[in-house]
Amino acid sequence: MIFYIPQDTTALALGSEAVARALQTAGIEPVRNGSRGLFWLEPLLEVTTDQGRIAFGPVAAKDIPSIIDALASDPASHVLYQGEVAEIPYLKSQQRLTYARAGLGDPVCLDNYKSLNGFKGLKKALQMTAQQIVDQVKDSGLRGRGGAAFPAGIKWQTVHDAGKDGCQKYIVCNADEGDSGTFADRLVMEADPYQLIEGMIIAGLAVGADQGYIYLRSEYPLAHKLLNIAIDRAVQANFLGENIQGCGKTFHLEVRLGAGAYICGEETSLLESLEGKRGMVRAKPPLPAIEGLFGMPTVVNNVLTLAAISTILAEGAATYQNFGMGRSRGTLAIQLAGNIKCGGLIELAFGVTLREVVEDYGQGTYSGRPIRAIQVGGPLGAFLPESQWDTPMDYEAFAAIKAMIGHGGIVVFDDTADMAAQARFAMEFCVVESCGKCTPCRIGSVRGVEVIDRIVANENRDNNLILLHELCDTMEFGSLCAMGGMTPYPVRSALAHFPQDFLLQEAAGASLQDTAGASLQDTAGAASQETAAQGEN
Repeated sequence: MIFYIPQDTTALALGSEAVARALQTAGIEPVRNGSRGLFWLEPLLEVTTDQGRIAFGPVAAKDIPSIIDALASDPASHVLYQGEVAEIPYLKSQQRLTYARAGLGDPVCLDNYKSLNGFKGLKKALQMTAQQIVDQVKDSGLRGRGGAAFPAGIKWQTVHDAGKDGCQKYIVCNADEGDSGTFADRLVMEADPYQLIEGMIIAGLAVGADQGYIYLRSEYPLAHKLLNIAIDRAVQANFLGENIQGCGKTFHLEVRLGAGAYICGEETSLLESLEGKRGMVRAKPPLPAIEGLFGMPTVVNNVLTLAAISTILAEGAATYQNFGMGRSRGTLAIQLAGNIKCGGLIELAFGVTLREVVEDYGQGTYSGRPIRAIQVGGPLGAFLPESQWDTPMDYEAFAAIKAMIGHGGIVVFDDTADMAAQARFAMEFCVVESCGKCTPCRIGSVRGVEVIDRIVANENRDNNLILLHELCDTMEFGSLCAMGGMTPYPVRSALAHFPQDFLLQEAAGASLQDTAGASLQDTAGAASQETAAQGEN
C-alpha cells in the first residue's frame, strides 16, 4: 500500500503534518502529495489498495490507528471512509484540465510529472515554429485568467512581432494572487509546479524570450520553496537553461518575491516592483507587450493562463476550444470560499451557473442559514442577489448583469451579512491598497468611507446618496487603473440589491435601484473598455 497525505498550505493548516507524523510512528512513510482541492475533506488521506485508490477524510492524527486496522479488514467500515477518490461526486463531476495532475503524487518529482504526460506540450512545441505556437494559443480561444480576460494569443502575437530581431524579451508570471477567496494559483504552484514551468518555457519559445520571472507574493512561502526545487530539477534535467533538450533554444527562470501589496497584481505595478521600484501603476500606452519589463517587450500572464498552455499544446487547440461557451472557451478554476459548507476548488467548463456551484458543490452555507449574497471576482466584484444566481459563468453573461468573473473566486454570505458594512469594506480596502498615484482612487476611496458612514447614520441622507454616486462616477472614469475604477462595483451592487441595509425606506430603495441599475450599466461598459485596453493578464 502507498499512503498519500497532502503537504499544501491548506492541508497543513488543517493538520496534515500531524497526520504524516502519526503514519511515520506507525512505520509508514507517506508520499507528500498536493491537495485535489476538496478542502472540506482535508487532511485527505489516500491509500492505494487492490480496490483502487481510496480516501479517508478529514483525518486527524488520532484516527491513524483505527484506519490502519480498517485497511486490514474492511476499509469501508471506517467512519471517515470516502470510497474511491476519483468517484467522490465533488471531484468526479469536474472537467479537469489544469488540475488533472493535482494530488496524484509528489509535486516536485520530475519522474512523476513525466509519467503523467508532463512536458508533452513542450516536446510538441520544440518541433514547431514560434508563429505556429502562437497560432495554437490563438486558436484555443484562451483568455487571460487574471481578471480582464484579454485574449492570450493576441498578447503573445504582439510580443512576438515587437522589437527588432534578437531584442531582449521577457515572460513574466503574475503569481501575486491577492483577491479575497482565491487560491487557484497557489494550488497550481503547490500541487503541480512543473505545469507552470512548462507553460512559461513554451511562452518563451513562442515570442522569442529567453528569460522568465515568476512574481510571487511573499505570503506563499511553501509555493516559493516548491517552485525553487522544481526549477532546480528542471535545470538539471535540461528542461530549463541552455540548449533545451538539444533544440538550441534557451530559457532561464527565476522566482522573485513581492511584498504582498494588492496593487502589484496589476501588471504595470508588478513590472515596477520587479524592476526594484515601488509598485505603482504606469500610464498606458505603451502596453507591456511593447514596452514592459526594463522597457522591453514582455508577456505578462497569470499563473492559470500559463498553466493552461501545456494542455493546449499537448492536446491541441481544438480540444481546448471544445470546452466552454460563446467567447469563453476552456475551463474555469472556481474557488468556493466564505460561509460555505464544502469549500474548495472546482474546475468546470465555462457555462455552469452560480447556483449549481454554491448549491450542488458547496452544499449551502457552513452556518446552515440561507445564502443572501454571493461576491464573484474578488473584493472589487459585485454582490449578486439570488435573482442572478442562474446566470451562466461566462464573461459576457456576467458583464450583462453588471458583474465580473475575475479570477474565479466566489465568496458566499448568509442572511446575517450586513451589506452596507460590506460596501464600506470595499471602499476601505481601496484606501489601504491604493498605490496612491491617482487622486480619484487615493482620495475618492477615503471620501467613500466617510459618505457611507454618514448615510448609515442617517445624516443628510438624500444628498449623501447623490454624493456617493457622483463619487463612484469619478472613481470609475478618472482612476488610472481598475483598482479605483472597479471599487464602485460592490458599493453600487449593495445599494441596488440590498437597500434596506442602508436603512433606506422601500420607496426610496426602489428609486435607488433604478438609479443604481443605470449607473451599474455605465460602470460595466466603462470598466470593460478600460480593462480590455489595459490588456490585463
